[in-house]
Amino acid sequence: MNEALLRSLTPNVLGILVRRGADFAEAEDAVQDALIEAVRVWPADPPRDAKGWLVTVAWRKFLDATRADTARRRREDLVEEEPAPGPAPAADDTLQLYFLCAHPSLTPSSAVALTLRAVGGLTTRQIAQAYLVPEATMAQRISRAKRTVSDVRFDQPGDVATVLRVLYLVFNEGYSGDVDLAAEAIRLTRQLAAVIDHPEVAGLLALMLLHHARRAARTAPDGSLVPLGDQDRGRWDTTSIAEGVEILQAALARDRLGEFQAQAAIAALHADAPTAEETDWVQIVEWYDELAGLTDNPVVRLNRAVAVGEADGPRAGLAALAALDDSLPRHTAVAAYLHERDGDLTTAARLYAEAAQKAPNLAERNHLTRQAARLNTRRPR
Repeated sequence: MNEALLRSLTPNVLGILVRRGADFAEAEDAVQDALIEAVRVWPADPPRDAKGWLVTVAWRKFLDATRADTARRRREDLVEEEPAPGPAPAADDTLQLYFLCAHPSLTPSSAVALTLRAVGGLTTRQIAQAYLVPEATMAQRISRAKRTVSDVRFDQPGDVATVLRVLYLVFNEGYSGDVDLAAEAIRLTRQLAAVIDHPEVAGLLALMLLHHARRAARTAPDGSLVPLGDQDRGRWDTTSIAEGVEILQAALARDRLGEFQAQAAIAALHADAPTAEETDWVQIVEWYDELAGLTDNPVVRLNRAVAVGEADGPRAGLAALAALDDSLPRHTAVAAYLHERDGDLTTAARLYAEAAQKAPNLAERNHLTRQAARLNTRRPR
């Protein structure tokens, strides 16, 4: 079973059902039922036209669900005839669906969550981690969003800012999580940049390219994480870095700074440093100050504390960290790093071990556990 193929086809199938008259929530349910059927049937009897098969089965599932729901019998006139057999259209509806999910009837946060779940393919747990909220809270938010849009027509697409937020979160999950969506997020952002002349669209594309350029160096051959300062910079993709910097410079020249441009500027400073020791941390702190002024995101202030620790010394970083809520994800890991930089190996080892227990994924947990073990072997007995 080719799970990557199923994931790549899902947005197009979903878009076809919406265009044929299905509301979004019912279309999503029908597509999910078709995917389950594909998992059951395809290993023994793979179809010649995977997309056409999914469209046909999803449409039948939608018809069955619609006819069984007496509250929605008024829709039966629209769905009585099945579509003619044959290959499905080749158009890519993914970006359009991103805009449709950013519907004016939804709050931006609900629109982002719905799109990540329905189009991006992320689980409720992954979305909750991206939003820094409990999984149960996110499940309720997504359910409310589905109910909200279940009786509206998608003729009023949402705004660019919400679509950018969705693409950003999809990229982050693809970059550091369990589902490989980073390349897809870059592809869609390129499409968006080609049709919308907006500095923040360009800023997001630059940010993605600069981060993605380092991807090959982020893990060791055994799969373990490699921190930025320890990465082999010879493995960074210089072509992507050059493209990202060029796009960023053109966006900044328009003097309409936004948070994605500021984040890209920080990434560009890391990419520009020949070695970790030559990183311009003073400028990075300045860009974090700009970013903090644009957004009240606590993760920005957490990352700023790390930068302050590099620019002005670990105690300055710890002072900046003390002003933040210690329940913030990765707060304990940052504290461990700064205490290690300050020479307090006992405290650092303890905090690394604590951070490992809170890690959002196995790779990060293993990395933090190794950090704790490394310091425990160095401490005097």
